[in-house]
Amino acid sequence: MKPLFVISSPFDTYSGYGARSRDLIKAIIETDKYNVRLMSQRWGNTPFGFCDDNPEWKFLIDLTLINNQLTQQPDIWAQVTVPNEFQPVGKYNIGFTAGIESTLCAAEWIEGCNRMDLNIVSSEHSKKVFKESKYEKRNKQTNDIEGMVELTKPMEVLFEGANTDIYKVINTPCSLDIKIKEDFAYLFVGHWMPGDLGEDRKNVGLLVKAFYETFKNKTKKPALILKTSQVGSSYIDRDEILKKIKQIRKTVNSDNLPKIYLLHGEFTDIEMNEIYNHSKVKAMVNLTKGEGFGRPLLEFSLIKKPIITTGWSGHIDFLNQEFTNLIKGQLTNVHPSTANQFLLTESQWFSPDHGQVGFYLKDVFENYKKYTEGAKRQAFKSKSEFSWDKMKDKISEILITNIPNFPTQVELKLPQLKKVELPKLQKING
Repeated sequence: MKPLFVISSPFDTYSGYGARSRDLIKAIIETDKYNVRLMSQRWGNTPFGFCDDNPEWKFLIDLTLINNQLTQQPDIWAQVTVPNEFQPVGKYNIGFTAGIESTLCAAEWIEGCNRMDLNIVSSEHSKKVFKESKYEKRNKQTNDIEGMVELTKPMEVLFEGANTDIYKVINTPCSLDIKIKEDFAYLFVGHWMPGDLGEDRKNVGLLVKAFYETFKNKTKKPALILKTSQVGSSYIDRDEILKKIKQIRKTVNSDNLPKIYLLHGEFTDIEMNEIYNHSKVKAMVNLTKGEGFGRPLLEFSLIKKPIITTGWSGHIDFLNQEFTNLIKGQLTNVHPSTANQFLLTESQWFSPDHGQVGFYLKDVFENYKKYTEGAKRQAFKSKSEFSWDKMKDKISEILITNIPNFPTQVELKLPQLKKVELPKLQKING
C-alpha cells in the first residue's frame, strides 16, 4: 500500500495560496507514489468554492476527508499556509509557504518551521531571509539570554510553475467585455493592500501616481488597466478602489490625465490568459516592494510582451535582467501603515527609483518595438525552466530526497490447510 499523504490547504479558495495548493496537490498525485487525501481550509476573506466553479478541479473535492476529520495518523502530513500555523500531525511533516516579501522573518514563523521535518518556500529570496533571521531567546523573569530562535530544520525551494497549456499566446479575440479606447494599455495584476500612498506592498498607489505624472498633458497617452481588489469582489470593495484612484488624481496638477480602467472581481485562468493576450494590453507593470514569488509576472511573461517591474525579491528567480525592464532602487523600512505582527517595521523592502519608473513607462510606450525581442526571450526562458511540468519534476525530487521510506503494509494471507484424514481409533478390548 502507498503511504497516506494528507494535505491541509485552502485549495478551494480564490487566492494565491489556493492556486499554489491546487498545483502542488496535482503534482504530488501525479508522482503516483502516495495515497493523497485532502483537508480543505479557508484563506482569510477570499471567496470559497473554486472547485465547484471550475469543473476540471472537482476531483479534489472527492479526495477531501469526510468532515475534515482524520481517522488515522498520516504517514506524511503537509500544510499549505503561513508558518505560525504549522503543526506536526503525521509521522513526517512538511510545511509549504509562499515565503517572505521583506528582509526579516518573524520569530513565530521560524518557530513554526522548526516544528516541521521539512519546509518548502517559493523562492531563493524567501529561503535566504528565513536562514538569516535570528532572534535572542530571553527568560521572561530574568531577561537572560537562553538561546537563539533560528531555522534549524531543512528548507527547499520549489518555484510556482505556470500552466503553459493555458498561459500562452493566442490569436483569438478576447471574449470578455473589456472596452479600451486607447490603442496601448499597461496592465497591473495584484491586490491593493493596506498602507499609505507609496507604502502598500504591491505599490499600486505609487503606480497610479507615477502613471498620471508621466503622461499628464500629453497629446497621445496610453491607458492603465488595474486588475485589483482589496479584500473581495463586492461592490463596496470596488467603490473603495475607485475612491483611492480619485484621491490620487486630485494630487496631480493637471486636468489632462491618462485613463485608468478598473477590472474588479474573480477571473478563471482561461479568462486571465485572454486578458494578458488582449490586443490593447501591450505590457505589464508592477512596482512591487517585495514578492514571495510573483505568479502573475511569470504568467504574463509567457505572452511575449514586455514587463516593467522592480529588481528585488522572489520574482528575480525567473525574470532575467537582460530580457526584462528591472527598475533599480533601494531598501527602505516597512512603513507603520503597512506593518502587522508578521510584517515588522524593523524589516526592509524595495522602494523603486521614481525617475526610472517614469523613464520605462514613457520609453516602452514610445519605443515599444525595441523591447519586444527581450520579451520573446523571457517567454522562452519561462516556458523551458518554470513550467508546471518542471515544477512537478522538482517536487518529486524533493520528496524522494527528504521523505524516509515507510514500511510497506502487506496484507497477510495464511496458507490454506489441507484437510488431514486421521485414522479411525479402534476400541481395544482388554
